[in-house]
Amino acid sequence: MAGMRILPALVFVLAAAAASAQTAPPATVAAPPDVAAPPANATKTASGLATRVLSPGKGTDHPAKEDVVTIQYTGWKADGTMFDSSVTRGKPSSFPVNRVIAGFSEGLQLMVPGEKRRLWIPESLAYKGAREPKGMLVFDIELLDIPTRAPADVKAPPADAKKTASGLAYKVLQQGVGGRHPRPSGEVTVNYTGWTTDGKMFDSSVVRGQPATFAVDGVIPGWTEGLQLMFEGEKTRFWIPEKLAYKGQSAPYGMLVFDVELIKVGQ
Repeated sequence: MAGMRILPALVFVLAAAAASAQTAPPATVAAPPDVAAPPANATKTASGLATRVLSPGKGTDHPAKEDVVTIQYTGWKADGTMFDSSVTRGKPSSFPVNRVIAGFSEGLQLMVPGEKRRLWIPESLAYKGAREPKGMLVFDIELLDIPTRAPADVKAPPADAKKTASGLAYKVLQQGVGGRHPRPSGEVTVNYTGWTTDGKMFDSSVVRGQPATFAVDGVIPGWTEGLQLMFEGEKTRFWIPEKLAYKGQSAPYGMLVFDVELIKVGQ
């Protein structure tokens, strides 16, 4: 698997992506009734950003500037014109918190996974009148995940993890669509993030912003075995012992933990 690469600088209006959902995404998202100005129950920060929680999330884990987040979002001008939306593209977006406009970055750092929040971003924290969209911008954001953060069970497989005869441990995080498993001689397209057991991320296609495609038998043994247990659409966490990883011959050493989403099973 390729090592991590530095993401290019992002402008906020993200490139369109093909919708992967079976149901066609909406062509547009209607502006909220309070798009013209923050309501009385919005909270304003020292910078001038106004926010209101639409639905609470879980936990206390806030993204930091250096983190990558996965979100659904829609943005409107103050006149109700929608100018950008991952919702209409039918696919969440992932990017670094410190690569977006200042007000969006500040707002993300107030959130926890699962939370939905509305932001009213003054022009001084957006594009400063230098480019479109100009003026105050309003965003509805749902924070789905912080993929750069290590899971709580990174140190060892939990009691509900399954273990194979080789010593590979795994836990299905999201069920797939069924069908065929990858073959050893076939190819797969996946999104993944890997950590050492001390919680340090060492590789991530999510951070790079591009899924990886490779031969099932062209990766470490724990990956080869684990991929053949999966279906398309499935997300699984693997705890790969060192003997099924790099065998102490090269970094990263020790047991490795991967979250893997199997996007496509090739030939």
